Amino acid sequence: MGIYDLKVKDRKGNEVSLNDYAGKVLLIVNTATGCGFTPHYEPLEAMYREFRDRGFEILDFPCNQFANQAPGSEDEIHEFCTLKFGTEFPQFAKIDVNGENADPLFAYLAKEKPFAGFGKGLKNAALNKFADMNNRKFGDKAYIKWNFTKFLVDRKGNVVSRFEPTVDMKEVREAVAAAL
Repeated sequence: MGIYDLKVKDRKGNEVSLNDYAGKVLLIVNTATGCGFTPHYEPLEAMYREFRDRGFEILDFPCNQFANQAPGSEDEIHEFCTLKFGTEFPQFAKIDVNGENADPLFAYLAKEKPFAGFGKGLKNAALNKFADMNNRKFGDKAYIKWNFTKFLVDRKGNVVSRFEPTVDMKEVREAVAAAL
């Protein structure tokens, strides 16, 4: 099984095959509107506008599993993102990324590129402790550690990189540019 065999739901509940994105470079992100990393929407949108004409897509999946930082309906989340950050990239239905009800896409992505840490420093150590407490309830199905985890998929459908929310967005942009 590969990424193009998976299906997801758009924010209106319609099924979408990821095969629709075959041949494109994808950045797949679990997001939240009330998180300290929510400002990532700004560089994500800038990257999308810069690279979309070169076959780049950002797939945004809101998730409320991290300290309830994505409350609200799909429409409320979409309105927040478009009004506050001017987002134009596709936003899908709110999902779970961990646990028994984890979306198969995120289980697949995390198995392809497992968590390798938040990095060094006090801020990262604090996030790691908080994430561990939050994710203990998911046991071995704690695939994603926090909001704004990003997976880079190349044009052939290979998951080539995983970026934790603590990774500088300039590094994410450089990896996307290289993949294009």
